[in-house]
Amino acid sequence: MPSSIIALIPARSGSKRIPGKNIRCLGGHPLIAYTIATAIESKVFQEVLVSTDSEQIAAIARHYGAEVPFLRSEEISNDVSPDIEWVDYTLRKLEELGRCYDCFSLLRPTSPLRTAETIRRAWREFHKETGIDSLRAVEKCRQHPGKMWIVRDRRMTPLLKDGTKQQPWHSSQYQSLPVFYIQNASLEIAWSRVVFEGRTIAGEAVMPFFTEGFEGFDINDPDDWTVAEHKLSKGEISLPHISAKPYPFRKE
Repeated sequence: MPSSIIALIPARSGSKRIPGKNIRCLGGHPLIAYTIATAIESKVFQEVLVSTDSEQIAAIARHYGAEVPFLRSEEISNDVSPDIEWVDYTLRKLEELGRCYDCFSLLRPTSPLRTAETIRRAWREFHKETGIDSLRAVEKCRQHPGKMWIVRDRRMTPLLKDGTKQQPWHSSQYQSLPVFYIQNASLEIAWSRVVFEGRTIAGEAVMPFFTEGFEGFDINDPDDWTVAEHKLSKGEISLPHISAKPYPFRKE
């Protein structure tokens, strides 16, 4: 059974859809602060670490209680760098420092509505499962892939060619189709061995963690940000409590 786990919070500086997204303020604090606060509050982790290439993000992360023992290089921090690169780098760097963990959890700052109990629930589910490599947060697809098409020139073919010739999925009622799930950015948990032995962050045997309500709400583009601010103003959602004082950004 796992005995130690580290929270890894990725926060590179080069966001393009929302510049400075990870440290842009929402509800009085930088976006990343909510993930740090809930990770610490959960009391699941032996360490809460932020992986970043930015000194400014590192300073903000430390202000809210996370560790940033080193920065990652630009080579593994661009917008097409796969997660395995920075996760592998981070776990091996920590191992060199004598800090080894059975498991790791990826907590992305773009999901500020996950709570400490979300994390505790996921850890309990992971802890009691056997024969798995990892756990990943999922939710029901809002748009069913059975209704999706691939367009080439002036012709379309269904993405999924399931069903029968007389009753293909794309011409079936939603209620008659199997339920499909899509991953969200709320959290992932995996054994560290999947990184060291297979150079993957998920492995092959992946169990689902079903998020509830807004736990998996992901802020990735300006429209998402607008929705979050609107729902906050209407009291439809609430951000996790942060006891630390707001980070003192310098006024330009």
